[in-house]
Amino acid sequence: MYHSLKDLLQQSLDKEVLISEIVLDNEMEQFGYSKEKIYEKLEERYAVMKRAASKALHESLPTAGNLITGIAMQQNAYTEAGVTLCGDFMNTAMAMALSGSEVNASMGRICAAPTAGACGIVPAVLFSIEKAKKLPKEAMLNALLTTSGIGTVIMKNATVAGAEGGCQAECGVAAAMAAAAGVELCGGTPEQSIWAACLALVNCMGLVCDPIAGLVQVPCAQRNASQTVNALTCIDLAMAGMKLPVTPDEVVESMYKVGRMLPPQLRETAQGGIAATQSAQEITKKIFS
Repeated sequence: MYHSLKDLLQQSLDKEVLISEIVLDNEMEQFGYSKEKIYEKLEERYAVMKRAASKALHESLPTAGNLITGIAMQQNAYTEAGVTLCGDFMNTAMAMALSGSEVNASMGRICAAPTAGACGIVPAVLFSIEKAKKLPKEAMLNALLTTSGIGTVIMKNATVAGAEGGCQAECGVAAAMAAAAGVELCGGTPEQSIWAACLALVNCMGLVCDPIAGLVQVPCAQRNASQTVNALTCIDLAMAGMKLPVTPDEVVESMYKVGRMLPPQLRETAQGGIAATQSAQEITKKIFS
């Protein structure tokens, strides 16, 4: 069992294997599952993620107050028009992230990774890489193992709840999970995977949770898109050799401490941030009247 990012990395280095293999061995040991059973469960989640990341790209889904209805289709249409600044790859990734959020807000089926509010990030990052590099499904299932390993460590030593740590703990952790797995998919080292996760956390440290009307829509969906970009950026940073002068576990600890320092108004209560604006208050009254 690994209890920290240091443990996870050291086991990987000692056995000269990828992080996904350490996570796989741990799952088999801790829960008594066979390798075949674990991959069967991974395939189920892969399929759910795949559907959620694409479902809203070509159709608008009903959401409470219609706050984010059609945003994935809008982003996808913009991408297909061929006029983007950041290119098809980045914009398609953002569209897939928005699709996951839209499916979630319409009461569709999603895979919480690590939470429902951040469900669009891991699929958007991984499927973008899958398409760009034409990767086999087995590689994608292994990537999901890596995401779970990173998520497990952060849940053990910090939090993934917006109510406890702000959006940095939801969308930020999702970006960290996705970045680590993305490095592995791109042929990076276990150490680069760990640093990609840490860079993603640092890039959104202090991000508040301020959902309008208390709904997981705005700015949650937009942050799914932006943290998808964060993860993709951190993959390249880590692959280029970027590190931090602090330890990976200190980054996780810092994220947790910062989250606890946030006032309650900025932790999913809809009492601060954009949720407290006059426009947001009017929207809230309209939705719940």
